[in-house]
Amino acid sequence: MVGIDPRLGNLPDALREGISGVDYSRTAAAFESFGKEVIDVVSPMVAAIKPQAAFFEQLGPAGTVALANVVDHAVEKGLLVIMDGKRNDIGSTALAYAHGYLGKKPDSAWGCDALTINPYMGDDSLQPFIDRSLETGSGLFTLVKTSNPGSNTFQELSCGSAKLYQQVADWVQTAAHGCQGECGYGAIGAVVGATHPDHLAELRQRMPNTFFLIPGFGAQGGKASDIATAFDTQGGGAIVNSSRGIIFAYEKPEYSSATSWQHAVELAAQKAISVIGDAISDYTAKC
Repeated sequence: MVGIDPRLGNLPDALREGISGVDYSRTAAAFESFGKEVIDVVSPMVAAIKPQAAFFEQLGPAGTVALANVVDHAVEKGLLVIMDGKRNDIGSTALAYAHGYLGKKPDSAWGCDALTINPYMGDDSLQPFIDRSLETGSGLFTLVKTSNPGSNTFQELSCGSAKLYQQVADWVQTAAHGCQGECGYGAIGAVVGATHPDHLAELRQRMPNTFFLIPGFGAQGGKASDIATAFDTQGGGAIVNSSRGIIFAYEKPEYSSATSWQHAVELAAQKAISVIGDAISDYTAKC
């Protein structure tokens, strides 16, 4: 899965041309063009994209229109769309978020296949998302153990016989088990960072019916060998995200021979797929 995380300072020169100072409209147009071109390159190779809503929302109305157009373009190219919004709130507001994001159009305004959500307001805030997910055949990814360095501040706190992230993991596993499909996984998944390989292995054992979304691979330091234990013995049960390592590959010396920034994206995506596939194959062969 490729994350669409546009940053103006990292865009190719041709897309930044004419943008100076605070220019929300032109920046939004550049983000949209960039996102669509990335999708055009990676759509034959990957299963999904994960737009990070914040990078578009910072541009206001123009940014959200650009995000909607990027989502539509991904759908047209046959990709799944996992909106990285980390949404949640009290029950009625959670329901509004769920209706807005989950399900193909016209079931929802955004037309997404899945949404990242924050569990820390409790189970009553999560249930509206689960209900809507099951109604629309869409999915959820709940923050369990995130990839950022400061995640330990709260997620590692001891809560009785288990740490906080483990308590959240147990709740998500119960919910996933309750709605598992023929594949053995439920509609509610977990976000578990590639920067915590020990946690990946532990949580795979703890959450056998929970599909994992794994951020932190590549630019954040997660290695393919770190993430293999997040997969089941058949090599399924998880999807790995790479954002900066692919979309801004043209900035890396190793891709200096690429004929264009799009070609660099292609090469970086191919490399990520190869190293992840090799790591999973090595792991499953030992199982």
